[in-house]
Amino acid sequence: MNVELVLDAQATLGEGAIWHARERRLYWVDITAGRVHAFDPSTGSDRCWELGQPVGTVVPRARGGLMVALHHGFAAYDPDKKELTPWSDPEEHLPRNRFNDGKCDPAGRFWAGTMSMDREPQAGSLYCLYPDGNVQVRVRNVTTSNGITWSLDQKTMYYIDTPTRRVTAFDYDVDRGEISHPRTILAVPEMNGKPDGMTIDAEGMLWIAHWDGSRVTRWDPRHGTLLDTIPVPAQRVTSCAFGGPELKDLFITSARSGLTDSELARQPQAGGLFCARPGVAGVTAFEFAG
Repeated sequence: MNVELVLDAQATLGEGAIWHARERRLYWVDITAGRVHAFDPSTGSDRCWELGQPVGTVVPRARGGLMVALHHGFAAYDPDKKELTPWSDPEEHLPRNRFNDGKCDPAGRFWAGTMSMDREPQAGSLYCLYPDGNVQVRVRNVTTSNGITWSLDQKTMYYIDTPTRRVTAFDYDVDRGEISHPRTILAVPEMNGKPDGMTIDAEGMLWIAHWDGSRVTRWDPRHGTLLDTIPVPAQRVTSCAFGGPELKDLFITSARSGLTDSELARQPQAGGLFCARPGVAGVTAFEFAG
């Protein structure tokens, strides 16, 4: 399957790809650079905003603008006014932690998790930000909180803590935003890199980006079966999201962080934004309801 470089972004740590259906643009972040990007595939243009601190992920907000999960907690961001409004920092007491990946659930709650910038094992947690501003911890003892998505019937939440190399499924209560009964549904072999960002397609199959794996893979969550592999000309593949007019374009982010000069010479497109046409559509991303 061919993968096209659509933006030679040279991102240090590209992540958090999400398609904004109303704006018809792909939002993504460069975490360590503290930048939010908006890519328009119809023109090839990419807008960028600097937020002044590491930004782990970005999601659309139903009332307009964006929500972000930053080094210092959850915040709203108005790109037109370039105005950042803090909401809540549940780890204010942990200054060496920062937020990483996250998304909104079907009820419009914003889920995002943290990690230690000093690589301390199990120092992070997964949080749920409710539309009224209430924040609840949902998973503790997380090392690198990453991909998250929900099943099409809204009964299951899928979640990745990267070093475990596993996708964990939880029973999901859409009315209360609570999870229970964790179980491993698939494990990524070590030779394929580490699971990072994740999304779901219109057939209920999971798509996973592989850090140090140079690929995106498709899995059947019912059986833990690998269905397809898309090679990417970048070692550190970080996230993937369906977008485009029919949600049939799979956008893929990547990173240059931690690669040596010789490794970068062998993969000059590392840190770029890629696109593939896998032959299946995605689903519309949920927006924050607050």
